[in-house]
Amino acid sequence: MAQRFDAIVVGAGQAGPSLAERLGQSGRKVAVIERKLVGGTCVNTGCIPTKAMVASAYVAQQARRASSYGVHTGDVRVDMEAVWQRTQGISGQSRSNVEKWLHGMPNVSLLRGHAAFESPRTLRVGDALIEADEFFLNVGGRAVVPDFPGIDSVPYLTNTSILQLRELPKHLVIVGGSYIGLEFGQMFRRFGAQVSIVERSERLLPKEDPDVSAAVVDILEREGIELHLAAECIELHGQAGEISIAARCAKPSLQVHGTHLLLAVGRRPNTDALGLDKAGVATDEHGYITVDDQCRTSADRIWAMGECNGKGAFTHTAYNDYEIVAANVLDGEPRRISDRILAYGLFIDPPLGRIGLTEQEARKKGYDVLVGVRPMTRVGRAVERGETLGFMKVIVDGKSEQLLGAAILGVSGDEAIHSLLDVMYAKARYQTVTHAVHIHPTVSELLPTTLQSLAPSQAG
Repeated sequence: MAQRFDAIVVGAGQAGPSLAERLGQSGRKVAVIERKLVGGTCVNTGCIPTKAMVASAYVAQQARRASSYGVHTGDVRVDMEAVWQRTQGISGQSRSNVEKWLHGMPNVSLLRGHAAFESPRTLRVGDALIEADEFFLNVGGRAVVPDFPGIDSVPYLTNTSILQLRELPKHLVIVGGSYIGLEFGQMFRRFGAQVSIVERSERLLPKEDPDVSAAVVDILEREGIELHLAAECIELHGQAGEISIAARCAKPSLQVHGTHLLLAVGRRPNTDALGLDKAGVATDEHGYITVDDQCRTSADRIWAMGECNGKGAFTHTAYNDYEIVAANVLDGEPRRISDRILAYGLFIDPPLGRIGLTEQEARKKGYDVLVGVRPMTRVGRAVERGETLGFMKVIVDGKSEQLLGAAILGVSGDEAIHSLLDVMYAKARYQTVTHAVHIHPTVSELLPTTLQSLAPSQAG
């Protein structure tokens, strides 16, 4: 006989527990089903552990540069076992906190196992059948493993398995020059590994403006990271400790040798074993669950949140999905995905904070584009800290005088960007920022100055 709940949340990632708490508070009897680790990607294999490792790498780099500040530290040695222990401790504590939170929620039960639909109102979890009136899918995603020739014989790492390395690779080769690849690349270079990054596009971060991509290249190459671009037709060769990556279609053809291989070529949703067809839940050609502007799927009373719906691959967008679902289901507030402004960070050092449209995108959309740029060498806080790489860039519509987007590649750029993001949500004119009085000395205090330098876009 099936066990009965009012609502079932499948997946205990960023959106799931928060929604379960709200549903339980509404009086519903709720089940949260998790097949692996509570907390999802962010807590276990994403933001929290990787940023903990980024922090260790940052300290190592600053220690090497200490003499330029008048501080003498001696030889710098990275203990990878200690880095691993610290990272696991931080991630484990976060996971434990989520578990305790779930167990303390009224009307909410945490069930373990893989869930799959058997009908639009029934799930099977192991040997048990569970029925409910409402289903909320928060199943996340995983790393793509491409079908490169040699993929079945050459050992490789993903963003998950690389977190278990407790010894430093001699030479880490990374296939994929986007966010995951670049963050791990700089991190392991700072730990002391030789690093090569192989990217199929003709430039890094092809979705960013060319000036942003070029500045990121400069940052990475200054630290001795080898970049190999336009690397098409990739093949893998070798064995553990002796691997090579060949790009037959590169001009000239390319071959890179290393001891370890990280594949960072994208992610795919965890939707292929959910029995979605039995529930009438539609997916797109990539396996992402099709949703409307309120995260509703094609099936009645089934919603999808987070990475599995293809509307955002970030922790903050997953949490916003929860807010949208809760607002519509519980509060009678018609919040929408389309109200969300694109915002994300690239957590190399210095970080990139990005919001809204790029200069190229704004021009393609036909805006009267105005651009303001200020190098970090002209930001007092950056100069004082000895961290002057990068620049600030703001994009404005000359007709409405509203912000269209911004990029801050520089020290504290991932924090300073939010003052502009809030102005965009308020739909205020950019003069709201130029007339504000910011604290000195900070990075944010130069945002008004950057906006005062607006000029017509010259991008091609």
